[in-house]
Amino acid sequence: MVTALIFAGGSGRRMNSRSKPKQFLEMHGKPIIIYTLEHFEFHESIDNIVVVCLKEWMEELQGLLKRYGIVKVKSIVPGGETGHDSIYQGLLAMKAFAQKEDIVLIHDGVRPLIGEELISQNIDVTRKHGSAITVEAARESVVRSRDGKTISEVPPRVQMFTAKAPQTFFYGDILSLYEKAAGEKIKTIDPSHLCSLYHVSMHLVRSTGNNIKITEPADYYMYRALYEAMESQQIFGL
Repeated sequence: MVTALIFAGGSGRRMNSRSKPKQFLEMHGKPIIIYTLEHFEFHESIDNIVVVCLKEWMEELQGLLKRYGIVKVKSIVPGGETGHDSIYQGLLAMKAFAQKEDIVLIHDGVRPLIGEELISQNIDVTRKHGSAITVEAARESVVRSRDGKTISEVPPRVQMFTAKAPQTFFYGDILSLYEKAAGEKIKTIDPSHLCSLYHVSMHLVRSTGNNIKITEPADYYMYRALYEAMESQQIFGL
């Protein structure tokens, strides 16, 4: 069984949106979270969806699922204080139905420009290698600073990638890591960061183009432009 765990618990402070969290902002009359969910709803390999949502917006999300015919959502879980906490809450909710050997794709609710191929690659690579971390090659040089003032290292750009989503694992493996982190009071940026801390091997999957995360106002306008270009068939391969 394959489950998509979508975390959409952010309040959107960086979006400067006073009325709605960023995942509920609309584009052409449809909320961003619905655009994201539809990719998993329509994918033949996805059996279930779990959504981690702001507690105050759970009822709103329930209504949107009915309105747009999203039927694979098995549960909606209130989010935690951080993204790490929200993912952990979603993984705990999956205990009600998931088996250790099941596959879980962990994805941002505000990353709506994924596609069928990327989801399929994540599932296939995880079945073969135990994990799949979606990445994008670095487009500019990456520097490391240990003190925030001076540059201590400039790694070869050909070796540098940006971790994106989905990030995919066998359910039992990633749940045990989050449980271990909870016991040690460790919180991380995303699952790949957690795997790195515990020296767990990870396999990469090359991201499709423009797999952006909508965090700031500029991201929203970029998403709108890309979506409209896709609709008019000016951009291919997204």
